[in-house]
Amino acid sequence: MTVANRISAWIAEQVLIAGAKGGVLGLSGGIDSSLTAVLAKRALDDGLLGLLMPCRSNPQDLAHGQLLAQKFHIRTELVDLTPVCDAFLAVLPEGTRLSQGNLKARLRMAALYYHANLYNYLVIGSSNRSELAVGYFTKFGDGAADILPLGGLLKRQVRELARELGVPQTIIEKPPSGGLWPGQTDEAELGISYNDANAILRGLEAGRSRKELAEKLGPDKVSLVLGRIEASRHKRQLAPTPDV
Repeated sequence: MTVANRISAWIAEQVLIAGAKGGVLGLSGGIDSSLTAVLAKRALDDGLLGLLMPCRSNPQDLAHGQLLAQKFHIRTELVDLTPVCDAFLAVLPEGTRLSQGNLKARLRMAALYYHANLYNYLVIGSSNRSELAVGYFTKFGDGAADILPLGGLLKRQVRELARELGVPQTIIEKPPSGGLWPGQTDEAELGISYNDANAILRGLEAGRSRKELAEKLGPDKVSLVLGRIEASRHKRQLAPTPDV
């Protein structure tokens, strides 16, 4: 069984185990959400709903989400969150670029879970293994999901599988971005390329020492990745509670 078939079968199994009728995901126009949508479509067919959720967004993101949906015949709904975001920002203190970007991610999460409750669907997230390892996701935003089909794939593997399954090349080739603010890209915000981050993550999983990795990839890059792993540990765990 191919990787694609295994993941699609797993999606179908998770929905069945949960007693749900299907799944809902956000179609951001990026490679991760696009690949997740293709795999989920294979698993759920008409039981998949893709939400197009522009929120002070680049119009290209919406266009790419629609392109993917049209090619793979994915049922969609358009939920324009821009007025909701504007209303929030009007009553909140002036924020930073990051706080406003995370607000957008959490508004999208709320819309996804609203539809999940409405249709008895699971929320299907699109975070990959590279992002999860270094905490590159918004806590209770795009990190909030019932299942994460790409959670075992590094970014390189996501690209390879997207090509294999026919995700449009224009989506595969554009710089990965969460679309949290104009011009934002994953790699610029991370401070390291996905290729280097993946090499370090693979090295750590293979049991290579910090010294070995530093000699090969540079001490600053290794320190950055290890620092992000440690600093984002809280994102991958339930909230701590005291012993009383």
